[in-house]
Amino acid sequence: MLAKLSTRPAVRRCAGAGVLTLALLGAGLPTAAATPAADAPRPDLARFYGQKPVWTACEGPDMPRDLRCAKVTVPVDYAHPAAGTLDLAVARYRATGPSRGSVLLNFGGPGGQGVNALAAGGKDFMDLTNGYDVVGFDPRGVGRSAPVSCGAGGDRGLPLAGESVDLDRPQGVLRRLRQAATECARNSGPVLRHIGTVDAARDMDVIRAALGDRKLNYLGFSYGTRLGAVYAAQFPHRVGRMVLDGVDTLTEPLSEQGVAGAQGQQTALDDFLDWCATDIGCPFGQDRRAAGNQVVRLVRSLDENPVPSDFGGAFSGQDLVAAIGQALYSKELWPTLERALASLVNDGDTRGVLGLTTGIGSAPPVRRPVTGTGGERRRADGGLVDAEDVPADNLAAALMAINCADDPDRPGEARIAEDLKDLRAAYEQASPVFGRFRLSQLLMCYGRPKGTKYIRDEVRNVKSARMLLVGTRGDPATPYRWTVETAARLGPSAVVLDNRGDGHTGYSSSVCVHRKVDDFLLYGSLPASGSSCPAERDGWESTTNASG
Repeated sequence: MLAKLSTRPAVRRCAGAGVLTLALLGAGLPTAAATPAADAPRPDLARFYGQKPVWTACEGPDMPRDLRCAKVTVPVDYAHPAAGTLDLAVARYRATGPSRGSVLLNFGGPGGQGVNALAAGGKDFMDLTNGYDVVGFDPRGVGRSAPVSCGAGGDRGLPLAGESVDLDRPQGVLRRLRQAATECARNSGPVLRHIGTVDAARDMDVIRAALGDRKLNYLGFSYGTRLGAVYAAQFPHRVGRMVLDGVDTLTEPLSEQGVAGAQGQQTALDDFLDWCATDIGCPFGQDRRAAGNQVVRLVRSLDENPVPSDFGGAFSGQDLVAAIGQALYSKELWPTLERALASLVNDGDTRGVLGLTTGIGSAPPVRRPVTGTGGERRRADGGLVDAEDVPADNLAAALMAINCADDPDRPGEARIAEDLKDLRAAYEQASPVFGRFRLSQLLMCYGRPKGTKYIRDEVRNVKSARMLLVGTRGDPATPYRWTVETAARLGPSAVVLDNRGDGHTGYSSSVCVHRKVDDFLLYGSLPASGSSCPAERDGWESTTNASG
């Protein structure tokens, strides 16, 4: 599921780059299900648990001067730790005073680079340095940590880039998906067979030990909540203070997740159009009902007749849907979305909407060629790759690989064709704008091996320290009911905080949520289960200024 770094002002000053929005849509290859670990690691894992990171200045022109980077080495395959290793990129801000240890962050995705996210959005987490070293990392297969890739053109068969799929005759795209899965496996190396959340959670325990912490203190957003829940199931006695914000589902198959996602995005779009129709600059006019119909017509028109893009290729209605969905994760992006849509509607200019999917107001990144087997990006020794050598398609490739690794369902071609017919009405009812886009994503794991059943079957009744789960009522990506359902599944250890605001996740958009999370992580002060935070009436900035 998606996670974001807020665009709100910092509560405290810190040396850091501008804050960016990280919004990734949740979707991998199978991983061996791990059994709950004992307090002591197996003897053949001792060398990994005994390592000490060497911290140096982070490389790169945009890295804050007070951010330090290192690597932590983990086995590629925990069942056979002598068979090969890979290095994970980690970064940290040191505590400003006496440190009680570390708090590990995961910003979501799957597929998001934690080191870059911490460098760009570290301001949001500086309060936590009052007691902790604040640590981010690139999970296995992501960023500099053995990045997966589908190679040159390998992502052409993936229904994630907004292509319009013929849902009545999916056989063509299914053939391309099988070919794409082969290309992804060839270009990604051995990590692809061990990239799922079960192995990533085991990596977090190695990171915990390398940081010198007896227990893991953790703050995970969106997909990061799935990662945190799996860690708690594997290592219940190692859970320290854990916060899961924007809670992912642990049980729903991709088909049900897609309906929920379409409903959430449609609600967010309706809220945006309510706001837009009150502004004279709204490209759909001031008639709210007509505005909704115009969006649907615009998407269908672009699907039937895509327009040229200034960055190459054609721009379709599904490309527009992807861009709108990206911008709906935060109200702060609504003015940018309004201007981008106005440029598209009035002038046929696609640059603004394309910028929404690649970084607000920026052009898409230049895609450097990925050739051969991807060896220039995948080090044979499993070491960190250089930042400039992270494949351009790594985000999409990792998102696919991890989500498919966590999903055990692999229907055949005939079943897929039948399911698409049966599900179309439900998806289009959930959202006339996002339904088709989300339905095409059901195809994403075709051609890949079955994923693990561990998450769906084993992550339940966790006997750990109490964890704080934050659910936002107006979240377009992780509906509030997932928070309630996941809390019930985790058992008495889960405490729910009801954030009555909008947007994806609450920590970076709600003063109330931010304070309650910090109070728990820093001081162990846990709100009563069922406590709530009110919606922010005027946004973070005005609320923060008003409260001094």
